[in-house]
Parts: sequence; C-alpha cells; structure tokens
Amino acid sequence: MLYNCERIYNKISDTIGHICGVLMILMTLNVFYDVVARYFFRTGSIGMQELEWHFFSLIILFGMSYALKEDAHVRVDVLYDRFTPKTKALVNAIGGIIFLLPISILIATGSTEFVLESYRSGESSGDPGGLPYRWIIKAMIPFSFYLLIFLTIGFILKHFSAYRHASVEKGA
Repeated sequence: MLYNCERIYNKISDTIGHICGVLMILMTLNVFYDVVARYFFRTGSIGMQELEWHFFSLIILFGMSYALKEDAHVRVDVLYDRFTPKTKALVNAIGGIIFLLPISILIATGSTEFVLESYRSGESSGDPGGLPYRWIIKAMIPFSFYLLIFLTIGFILKHFSAYRHASVEKGA
C-alpha cells in the first residue's frame, strides 16, 4: 500500500515539475517579448510585464512541491551527509512533521481570507492596461500550500517506509 501511495506522490510531483518547466519556458518567452518590444520598438505592455511576475510566482509556489520530491530543498547538509540512510529517513520524516506541515497549514489556511477578499472586491491591477482578476494569482497561494501539505504527507510516508525498511534489513 505504501508503494502505491509513493507512486501517486511521485506522479503528482513529476506532473508539477513538468508544469513548472512549461511555465519557465513561457516566462522566458514573455521576458524576451518585453525586452524586444521595449528596446527595439519603443513599446510594451503593462499586462505582459505583470504576466512575468505571475509566471514567476507560479514557478516558485509549485516548484516547492517538486523540490520536496527531488530532495532539492534546503537543509544543513554538513551534518546530514554524515548520517546513515536510516537516520536520514528519520530526520526527513520528523522534519516534515515538525517543520513543513505546520508552516504549510498556517499559510494555506491563513491566506484563504486574503484570496476571498481579493475576489469579493474584484481586485485587478492598479495600472492602466494591467491584468484583471488578481484573485486568480492570489488563489494559487493557498492552493499550492494545500498541494504541498498533500505531498508532504507522501514525503513523510516515503521516509517512514525507508526507515522501516532499513530497520528490517539491519535486523535480518
């Protein structure tokens, strides 16, 4: 059963990684368009400039979940590298429970009212020619952290399984 959970976790994380890759390409093309329009044609679009930070925000917000799966998150590697696989698995699982889950829950639940207020007020860009419906990009904050919570549970299960597996191998 844990193997099936881990497979689902990996598939969702990989999909998020692919989406982030596409968003990076789109952001690069958007920046290229803005630079060419500004410096060669002396024109530009406020909406396209805002779209740059929208793409960047999405890459950061969803990239967190992919970084977790790829083990590309920040930690004290000076100590971690010296640990046995069993200890690493335990540190990862406990770290997910003590640090990652609480902050993710706090941000996911705390940002929901922020999004609802933006939606209720019909918030849009303050700049002429800017993008409307700012609540859509703001809604990605709680959504990405709820996704991170879900994937953190998979991360914790994966590392508890690795810990258990290392214990079984050592006892055998």
